[in-house]
Formats: sequence, C-alpha cells, structure tokens
Amino acid sequence: MSEKPSNPSEAVTSAWTSIMRARERLLAAIEADLKAAGMPPLAWYDVLWELARSHDCKLRPYEIEERTLLAQYNLSRLIDRLEREGLVRREVFAKDGRGRWVVITDAGRRLRERMWTVYVRSIETHIGCKLAETEAKTIARLLERFL
Repeated sequence: MSEKPSNPSEAVTSAWTSIMRARERLLAAIEADLKAAGMPPLAWYDVLWELARSHDCKLRPYEIEERTLLAQYNLSRLIDRLEREGLVRREVFAKDGRGRWVVITDAGRRLRERMWTVYVRSIETHIGCKLAETEAKTIARLLERFL
C-alpha cells in the first residue's frame, strides 16, 4: 500500500499563495510599465536577453524554451513575430537543413537595451524600493531552493 501524502501546513499553503500572488502582481506591474513606455511585452525581452547573453548570440528554439518560461507553442509564434520585426533571424545549422539557430540582430540588441532601461526602473520601483538589501538577499536565497 502506498502512503497517503500529508497535507501542507497552513504556513506552507500561505507561502504558496503569497508567492503566486506576488508573481502575478509584479509581472502585471512590469508589463504595464513596458506598455506605458511603448515597449513590447516582457516575453520579447526574455528571448532577446537569452540570445544576447548566449555564445555567439544564437540558440536553438528548444534552448530558448529551457531558459525562459515560455511554452513551445507560444515560443514558436513569438520567434515568428520577432523575425518579422527584424529582431532575430533564423539560420540553418544542420547539413540537411532541418535544424535552425535563432540569432539576435543588431535591431534586436538595440530594442533589448531600450527595454532594459524601462525594465530596470520597474524592478526598482516595484521590488527594490520595498526591500532592504538584506531582505532581498534572504528572499533570493530562500527561493533558490526551488530552482
């Protein structure tokens, strides 16, 4: 017989609820700041950032998926959109032509940098100014247990 799992304590349930609410509210606030500044959504930044910091500024789509929180279906559509906007390009890497790299363009680098100026202010406004440095370090250390 398998042992029935125990229910989480009230404190654990409260922690879960708080983490999820904070995540949703903070992401909504950051998205609103980007939109108010005439910038595209945060997902665009995430993909461009991962490409910009990768070796040779290129990744395979599955590598982008692993490094971001985007589902494969959404990521494919986003890469299509980024390519139409001239922010990334696809390059063949396999001799048979089936494999593709996604490569950030100069325009993609520039957009990511412009987005960062808004994003960094938003992080400070919605998170940084509400936490002491020691509190921020404690939260980061605690959350690392889940990563």
